[in-house]
Amino acid sequence: MAKKAVASLQKGGGKEFTKVILTAKSAKTGAYTFKESMVHNDKVKEVVASASK
Repeated sequence: MAKKAVASLQKGGGKEFTKVILTAKSAKTGAYTFKESMVHNDKVKEVVASASK
């Protein structure tokens, strides 16, 4: 199943998207949390810049 899903992303419009993983450290516990999102290639820099503010 996984191969079929990956192959379908390579054929169609899946190449236009990038998986962005942002990390944030909790002030309360000190643990790191991760936020994953699929972002269009044109908007990657905007998402990363807004997260670093």
